[in-house]
Amino acid sequence: MGQLDDRTAHVVVMGQGYVGLPVAVRAAEVGFRVTGFDVDSRRVATLRAGRSYVEDVDPVRLRALPPGSYEATDDPAALQGFDVAVIAVPTPLRDGTPDLTHVEAAGAMLARALTPGGLVVLESTTYPGTTEELLQPILERSGLRAGADFALGYSPERIDPGNATWTFENTPKVVSGIDESSCRAVAEFYGSLVDEVVPVDSTAEAELVKLLENTFRHVNIALVNELAMFAGDLGVDVWKSIDAASTKPFGFMRFTPGPGVGGHCLPVDPSYLSWRVRRRSGHSFRFVELANDVNEHMPEYVVQRITALLNQHGRAVRDTRILLLGMAYKAATSDWRESPSIVVADRLAALGAQIAACDPHIPASSQGRISAQLVEYSPATLADTDLVAILVDHPEFDPAEIARHAPLVFDAKGILRGHVFSGECL
Repeated sequence: MGQLDDRTAHVVVMGQGYVGLPVAVRAAEVGFRVTGFDVDSRRVATLRAGRSYVEDVDPVRLRALPPGSYEATDDPAALQGFDVAVIAVPTPLRDGTPDLTHVEAAGAMLARALTPGGLVVLESTTYPGTTEELLQPILERSGLRAGADFALGYSPERIDPGNATWTFENTPKVVSGIDESSCRAVAEFYGSLVDEVVPVDSTAEAELVKLLENTFRHVNIALVNELAMFAGDLGVDVWKSIDAASTKPFGFMRFTPGPGVGGHCLPVDPSYLSWRVRRRSGHSFRFVELANDVNEHMPEYVVQRITALLNQHGRAVRDTRILLLGMAYKAATSDWRESPSIVVADRLAALGAQIAACDPHIPASSQGRISAQLVEYSPATLADTDLVAILVDHPEFDPAEIARHAPLVFDAKGILRGHVFSGECL
């Protein structure tokens, strides 16, 4: 791994999505020769044209890379002769079971290109044991032995789409290896990309880190979501209680309710941990399963609240024009994977409502894949509807403007608190 010192190494990043593209671009910026591999030829063509589909990678930044420092490709032959390979491919759930076929496919391609002295790092979220039990045997089909002939490690991704404060570069990076020398190689590589690395003793510990971080968020979001439902029944403003609790300088971390959870992480990662626990010990991870139950039912609860609000104003859901604000899974991002807004739209449409949606972060090209009709956000759009449902707190959604123009509002994110409007908050 000495070639990392003068940045002449060939770095391959498998997967050019929300995780892989920021890694690839950063590696090219610090001087490595980077190959960004993706099986999606449309993504490759977009990147080759200097355009970025990942909001955390500005197209200007992509086009500013030194000539020859970054090449997007879908050709496995381009992987040959790599010094470092980072695997950042999807790891979805299929019927509640981890689907690691993308990791397996990436590992098989890298095995055919692996040479002595190389380093392979898995970043994809997965259960503890994946690096050594699944990936290592695939790579060793090359005839090389992990630890002796090549280095192998795991480093959990910590990309937070849309977060301008904590980026890939300044977020501490947890690193690990199958042995001490592998861990040093992983730390050396990421140390050239980010401000701080945090070594842990084993790949299984590092794999658990990611699941712990997201399970923590998942459970606490479920807590405030269920609390919001009960507070409504009790006639208590849960938002004011959260505000007051947030003044405590110790022992409390602020979480707020919403229409559910989305993205690749929260709906998926805790279930990886629950699945692994059940497979290994035969026990259920009750906190995770309860959190799953609460968060999965939040979109339906939002639909019930919208229905009740319309009833209070003498309207039925059928034939009512409902405008949904936000189809992404979180604010300031275009990522709508597993978004609860999609579920809300589907449920309301099934009840006969006429559904339109505003999301300034989702391109018009997504129209065919989203059930709601995408329309432009404007005061006129807000006014020309029967009810506005705020599902995502995108910064483009002006609370004062919504309160002034929308005839009736259900605010699932609490952004209209402090404004005079017709409607109610979650």
